[in-house]
Amino acid sequence: MALHSDHFTVYVALHFVIIALLNFTSATPGRGSSSVLSLLQPYDFLYYSGVRSYFGEEWVKSAELLEKAIVTKESLFRVRRQCHDDCMAAGREAFNKLDFEEGRLWDLWTFDWVQQRAECLRFCIGNSVTPAGQLPVSTDIEYEFSSRNPYNFLQVTYYKLEKLQKAASAAHTYFVANPSHLEMRNNIEKYRRMEGVTEDAFQDRELENEKHWVLYDSAVQYEASSDWVQAAGKWKESVNETLRQTDECRVQCEVASQRLPEDRGVDSVDGMFEKAAALSLSLLSCRQSCVTQVATRPGRISSQEDFLPTQLEHLHIAQFKAGDISGAVQTLRSLLLFYPSDKDSLDNLQLYYETLGGDTESQGTQPAQEIVRYISRALEEKKLLYFGMENLDFSFTDPDLWTPEDVVPESLKDSWRAEKEKINEKIKEQEQKEEVDDSGFFAGGPVHQVGVTITMDDKVMNGTNRVVLDGVMTEKECDRILQLATAAASVGDGYRGRRSPHTPHEMFEGLTVLRSVKLAQDGLVNQSDARLLHELGERVRNLLHSYFRSPSGLFTSFTHLVCRSAIAGDQEGRLDLSHPVHVDNCLLEPETNQCWREPPAFIHRDLSAILYLNDNFDGGELFFTNRDAKTVTARVKPSCGRLVGFSSGPVNPHGVTAVTSGRRCTLALWFTKEKLYRDMEREEAETMWAADGQSVVKKDNEEAEGGATPGRNARNQASKERSKGRGRVTGGKDEL
Repeated sequence: MALHSDHFTVYVALHFVIIALLNFTSATPGRGSSSVLSLLQPYDFLYYSGVRSYFGEEWVKSAELLEKAIVTKESLFRVRRQCHDDCMAAGREAFNKLDFEEGRLWDLWTFDWVQQRAECLRFCIGNSVTPAGQLPVSTDIEYEFSSRNPYNFLQVTYYKLEKLQKAASAAHTYFVANPSHLEMRNNIEKYRRMEGVTEDAFQDRELENEKHWVLYDSAVQYEASSDWVQAAGKWKESVNETLRQTDECRVQCEVASQRLPEDRGVDSVDGMFEKAAALSLSLLSCRQSCVTQVATRPGRISSQEDFLPTQLEHLHIAQFKAGDISGAVQTLRSLLLFYPSDKDSLDNLQLYYETLGGDTESQGTQPAQEIVRYISRALEEKKLLYFGMENLDFSFTDPDLWTPEDVVPESLKDSWRAEKEKINEKIKEQEQKEEVDDSGFFAGGPVHQVGVTITMDDKVMNGTNRVVLDGVMTEKECDRILQLATAAASVGDGYRGRRSPHTPHEMFEGLTVLRSVKLAQDGLVNQSDARLLHELGERVRNLLHSYFRSPSGLFTSFTHLVCRSAIAGDQEGRLDLSHPVHVDNCLLEPETNQCWREPPAFIHRDLSAILYLNDNFDGGELFFTNRDAKTVTARVKPSCGRLVGFSSGPVNPHGVTAVTSGRRCTLALWFTKEKLYRDMEREEAETMWAADGQSVVKKDNEEAEGGATPGRNARNQASKERSKGRGRVTGGKDEL
């Protein structure tokens, strides 16, 4: 229905101000059916009481109050939503008369409709929530709950009460919103190893409010593995859930109690209208801010810009690649509602039309109606908010980059353009700085090995898909492998015997698993040490496969025991590196910030690892840089049993500082997702053990991990003759 345009602003103001004023007034329990004790209490009071009990070490009471605070907040939001839905029909008779009345009667019917609806809301909420429970909470409390701090307290509380299953659940829920909290990550791994804690405990208790992020991440993973049918389905679900979460947020804005604006000292009549306008605009601004709220990950401060349009862009591409051209047309038309003149989108639409050929019905597909409504509603609200900025000195920050210029009043356009240009420049700068890792790995998975802890993660290392794990080897194991290197490593191994392949100031030695096995069979080294060298490769593979959450199987591509020794008397004035900055699977070109994935680079390498054996030398630190090979982003000091893992692509350029004294030994490993490029020498070593009646135990069967399933990759179908003839690339240019 169409409201009279000259009454529209007054209607909006009255609508919201009466709801706000009546909600601000203390509500009374309805019909005597609910006692005060059965009503929802203020959840901020319950939370503070629970924290007070926590610091008083009253663990039972603290757990009870903290849980009650969480449940009460959830219940309050549900009550608000239910009352909003129940009261939608209130005053409908008066509302229907608005199209047929003018002048004072129009105003009276408007007032009657709004009043009936507001009274319904006040009665409904008052029937379930105490007057104090309806009051707004402080920004401090909002932050505590948005950062999931109640679960931080609960984790310790349940641990003290020896309720380990609940402690693990609270720890996991907190960690989802605080992934850089290393102590909590290590606590979670401890819980995984505790008796009585099952995998069911590690569920996000706040998942219901964050489903769109789960779907978003799932869509990204399917996209990374080029499963376009699944990706399209997940992107569609993500878009729908984003719209649902936005709608839920907007309802809470409308129904929640609002603080009255400050009195500016004007006369009573003008003051009433001024407060009405301020409340109206505040509520509209709250609704608009839902865009930012929904686009902000749990525990994060900044939102993801253009969150909904970005999902639509991913969706139409996935639909097109999945063969759903008609669906891609509809999604792209929906995206064009946000950016109607975007050249890339218009070019894609033309491509889709050409692909459809003579299918005129599909070509005429209109945008999704839910997106049409979303845009229309947002534009109406923005017009009113910019009107308030121009005429009522109201402050409003537009959350959207797509807002068309014609919505903005002429007097505000210059400042609006300047602000938009500033935002766009910031985004461009961020895009230039931010590397995107398309490896398909996602750091943050579990670390199952007892005694292994996470020392540095992505955040600490200022990068993507990087990790440092300590405790992977014992001191005794380090000593055994060091003795093996001393006894069996050969100079220039992997580099055609070149003594100093990287720098003339150091001597390079190396040893492979197969050579160590052959030496053991000849009685030149201990059989157990050769087997340990092999086992360490499996140990590292299992750890990194889990931590980086590889969606497919992970195969060992090459394992090399490497030692670099400083040449005595040849270190003075040295300025070079032990190993220059490089990328493991592409050719780095620092001048252009390009990395070319082509031979002679080891393009099959997907994941890299360095396992340190000692620290009794000077220099030899691993460091990461940007693509310019100059800007250092992270450094790692060697120590026995320390493992560094990272994706092998252009997001992780790295090098090694000069070894200026002593001997630096490491186990360098590379892994691949392609079975064709697995380490054939490693399998030969296993065959030799089998021939001697010695079994080789693997913690995770590579064949069962999904990477070698028939048909997954055309190269998996290569003939046996081709596999035999391929040979393993042993030019070890990247040993660390």
